[in-house]
Order: sequence, then C-alpha cells, then structure tokens
Amino acid sequence: MRQVLFEIPSLGLPIFGYGLMLFVAYLASINMTAWRAKKGHMNPQFAFDLATWLFIGGLVGARAFFVIQYRDRFTSFFDIFKIWEGGIVFYGSLIGGALAFFVIWAIKRFPLLPMADAIAPALCIGLAIGRFGCFLNGCCYGDRCDLPWSVQFPPGSAPFKDQVSSGVLAPNATASLPLHPTQLYSTIDGLVLLTVILAFWPFRKADGHAMALYFMLYAITRFLVERLRNDESAQYYGMTISQIISLGVFAAGVLLWTLALKYGRPRYTDTHPAYEAQWAYTSRGLN
Repeated sequence: MRQVLFEIPSLGLPIFGYGLMLFVAYLASINMTAWRAKKGHMNPQFAFDLATWLFIGGLVGARAFFVIQYRDRFTSFFDIFKIWEGGIVFYGSLIGGALAFFVIWAIKRFPLLPMADAIAPALCIGLAIGRFGCFLNGCCYGDRCDLPWSVQFPPGSAPFKDQVSSGVLAPNATASLPLHPTQLYSTIDGLVLLTVILAFWPFRKADGHAMALYFMLYAITRFLVERLRNDESAQYYGMTISQIISLGVFAAGVLLWTLALKYGRPRYTDTHPAYEAQWAYTSRGLN
C-alpha cells in the first residue's frame, strides 16, 4: 500500500497512487480501443473520441454507484469528488460507460457491435491497472488469509480500521492481520481476460461475441473474487451487491451472444476493407 507515491518538488503537490493508476488506465484503454478498432477496419480516430466519452461516463457511473452504496461515509458535498483517494465501483463504471456508449451511438450511428468488440479488451486492461491502484490505496481488500502471499496493511488504512473496529486487532498494532490480496487477484484476472479476449477476437462467429464473452467471463471471476473480499457485507441471499450484479452481467452476456448471432453477421471485418487512412496517433505504435 502506498497512497501517496511522491510529491512534486517545490510545489508540495502529492501524487496519489490510485489517481495515477486511473490516469494510466485511461491512456491504456483508449489506445487499446483505437488499436482494436483499426484491426476491425474502423476509424481509430473516432475510437479515441468515443473511448474518452466512455471513460468519463464510466468514471461518473463508478463514483455515483459508490456514493449511493456508501452514502453514510460522506460528511460534506465536496467529499464526493475526491476520487483520487479511492471509492469507485467497477460495475458502476460499466453501467455509466454503457449509457455513454448508447448515447454516442444514437448521435453518431457508428457500427454498434463491432465497436463493442473493440472496447472489450480495453475493459480488461483498464480493470488490471485500476485494481493495482486499489492495492496502492488499500481499498477493495480481502478477508483473513494464512497463505504465503497474504498481505498486511499499515495503521490508518481501511482494512486496519475495520479490524480494529471489529475487535480482532489491537489499536496499537503495527499492521493489519494477513489478508487475501484481492486487488492483485483482480489485476491478474484482468490480464488473463485480456489474453483470452485477444486470442478469441479473430475467431468470433459474429460481431458482439468478444464483448459477450467478456461479460460472461468477468461475471464469473468477479463472483468468485467477491467471496474472498471483506470490504462489503452480504446483502441478499448471502450474496454481496456485486455478486448479485454479476448474475445480471452474466445473463446480459448470454443475451448479447444470442442477439449477436442474429444481428452481428456477417462480421464487419468480412464486409469492409481495412482502414488504411493515415491518422494522428500512428506514432503511438497502433499501426
């Protein structure tokens, strides 16, 4: 855990690890989207613009979800905007990003399912980098763990405070009890999903199948990781809110897979020539 990575000399401005990872995730995601769009014979310049709006919509949705779910933690209106200190919900980002996606589609009428497939790998890499930010911040922490790779968090961190308040840890302890590094599990999950989606992308039977596969796989892995987390209590039927949403996301993936077979064939790459126009971002290695 390292909430503040460093301070800018002479300014005394702290650079928060969580906020920096969000910025890196943003850059990686928009570049990934543009690269996959070009591979899918679509205009990568538009993909950059679209990805930016999706990131904004996702960030607003992620923060709004957190504020609604944990509204009792906020003591002032301005606390809502302190995202660099942590406090966003990934499923909220999916909802907010999806809303932005359909709003822009209603205005621009871009290829809907092909672009969704181009975005799927970006979600994976954004997840991987963002969850590492969670690890630096100390949020989204796991349950008690005796495994060799367990982690401990320092005094003042969220898991430390939680263990003190629950009476399992002395207030003068030097570190929290060992916990599952669920943030790093999610980072690994994002990288594995990225590898699977990129490997599957050329073999999809219809446009939309890459995103559908992402929905289904992420819903399964998120459901399992939630069982190891300890920052959110069970709400309904012994499941956390995120686990309940995971069931809905899995169902959405199955529905999208089915609809893609009807509306996503023939594939866009099979009916449109490769996008050969020069564009401003070729210097970033997206050829």
